[in-house]
Amino acid sequence: MLAHSEIPDATKLEQMAARFAPVSLAVDTSGLDAGSRAALDKLRAAAHEIDELYWEQMWAGNWEMREKLRRDASPLGRLRLRYFEINKGPWSALDDHAAFLPDAPERKPLGANFYPEDMTRDEFERWAAGLSDRERAVATGFFSVIRRDGETLRGVPYSSAYAVRLERIAGLLREAAALCGNASLARFLDLRAKALLDDDYYASDVAWLDVDAPIDVTIGPYETYTDELFGYKAAFEAYIGLRDDAETARLAFFANHLQEIENNLPVAARHRNPKLAPAAPIRVIHEILASGDAAHGVRTAAFNLPNDERVVREKGAKRVMLKNVQEAKFRVILQPVAERVLAPAARADVRFDAFFTHILAHELSHGIGPQTLPGGTPRQALKELYGAIEEAKADITALYMLQYLFDHHPDALPSGPAAERQLYTTFLASSFRTLRFGIGEAHGRGMAVQLNYLTDQGAVTARPDGTFAIDFVKIKTAVRNLTRELLTIEATGDYEGAKALLDRLAVIRPPVRDALSRLAGLPTDIEPRR
Repeated sequence: MLAHSEIPDATKLEQMAARFAPVSLAVDTSGLDAGSRAALDKLRAAAHEIDELYWEQMWAGNWEMREKLRRDASPLGRLRLRYFEINKGPWSALDDHAAFLPDAPERKPLGANFYPEDMTRDEFERWAAGLSDRERAVATGFFSVIRRDGETLRGVPYSSAYAVRLERIAGLLREAAALCGNASLARFLDLRAKALLDDDYYASDVAWLDVDAPIDVTIGPYETYTDELFGYKAAFEAYIGLRDDAETARLAFFANHLQEIENNLPVAARHRNPKLAPAAPIRVIHEILASGDAAHGVRTAAFNLPNDERVVREKGAKRVMLKNVQEAKFRVILQPVAERVLAPAARADVRFDAFFTHILAHELSHGIGPQTLPGGTPRQALKELYGAIEEAKADITALYMLQYLFDHHPDALPSGPAAERQLYTTFLASSFRTLRFGIGEAHGRGMAVQLNYLTDQGAVTARPDGTFAIDFVKIKTAVRNLTRELLTIEATGDYEGAKALLDRLAVIRPPVRDALSRLAGLPTDIEPRR
């Protein structure tokens, strides 16, 4: 963690930036027809505008600070600008969001630029309690910012708050729709352009699930991790990729067995969904570019969207696997980490297929288990704790899911003792990869919960030489028990239970801290370059 009084000098800043390994993610788009290539140019331009919009959402002072850094041609100024652009702000994502620039607030505002910087949680909740149902829905919804209006607060829809930039993005999407030559993609782009201007994303979310096109586009306000105050507000992001048809077809088996998994989750039957939404597609793509919330700090390897519970309930959610991103992370990060944290005999069991399949199961697990509660959703009930609990739930439920498939469908996918060793060993190595992101963000906190729980159950053991190993006798029961505990917290909206669990387990214990220290010098994540 960085102390504000110890702003890094050039040497330290160079070391901090070196934690992001530059990698090439070049994608061959020469097979696209002329219309698709022209549409891709429009989509790149729209993604650039999304990037600028997210700079504003992250912090009100971002643009001014960025311009100041761009004017500083000194070696230190160049380093500061590079690390500022990696993080999309003056706080280091890998150091619990501590400031690395001298003229920035010591900590990232929990509410980013979605709320007044001086607003407290209590002030917001008192104000929201006095609103009409319609006004409260806007105030606590995904697509509004909160601003001061004299002595009171006011909810401002995104379409008004970001009107000028959203008009430009909408125009570019309509132009891409006219050029792309694919009816399903054109329909989504036209509907998404409309949604950007009226804040009603339902129809375009549904259309997005139906897109069947070589170019895969995700663009709009989605994830809520940037809002650490409540987890209400959606940040703008864009992913543009080229679909891998062969890999996409190979993964259909998993989507076809989601209801079976749901029916056998280790949680009280009343908390299971007897009828999941129709299976939405799984897409494997090669990322051409990412922007906005999708392109800062630690890079996303897969995602599961949309987050609108209505759409998920009625039609499901799409899982998108960024294969070239995952391959880069496995090669540059996970394999070197495994060499330092695993017992020598276990290192051969760290496999890309196990890494890739667990990420897929993680994304699928976001769409199973509790999705609604009386009067709300788990996200609303758990508030700022939801992100860490949901990430832990998706991770551990993914292990449970894959073990279930090993046990009940051994002819449909590689299974048996070797597959189990590879799954759990790769997960263990990847847990240290994730913990290096820090426990100040949802994925790192969720992973700390899992690793400490599995250790307490004897399923993960620290060896005398400082490396770690799986107890293959105890791991299945421990995974099942933690899956049950996290699903029950979400199913009951148990805020206090979630807080107690995180307070107890979302910590870095000494053996893990020692192991993480041995990873110094290894990159922590990738910095895609094209």
